[in-house]
Amino acid sequence: MINNQEFTKRLKKVIDYYGESASSFAEKIGVQRSSISHILSGRNKPSLEFVLKVLSSFPEVELYWLMNGKGKFPFEKDSEQKVEVKPKVENQNLFSKAETEIKTEIEKRPTDNSEMKQIVSNSKKEIDRIVIFYKDGSFSNFEN
Repeated sequence: MINNQEFTKRLKKVIDYYGESASSFAEKIGVQRSSISHILSGRNKPSLEFVLKVLSSFPEVELYWLMNGKGKFPFEKDSEQKVEVKPKVENQNLFSKAETEIKTEIEKRPTDNSEMKQIVSNSKKEIDRIVIFYKDGSFSNFEN
């Protein structure tokens, strides 16, 4: 259970830290000005959607700090320890086998757009975008 008054104090601290007014803060996170006003006055409690919008718009705000005051603000991602999760050795063969199958399948695919559009048009659903994630953390985004 979050303490609404304490949450309000922390939210005000975030707004002040970024030098925003309540209305400009509302605009940046994509909520109505009345939502901010009602939360700051204590009339309403913040919704999960509201909290997620604050976190996605302001990466220096840490969830646990915002919700219950534990942690740091502003949160520094550089001080965070990086933990690399590696698959178990026994599963490594499964991953490389699947990778090889995917690469083979991609190589078999047509390279010109007309053939690709024909494949896509056979589907009843319309593709909005395709995102390919690479092992180095980068990605490619293909939008329709």
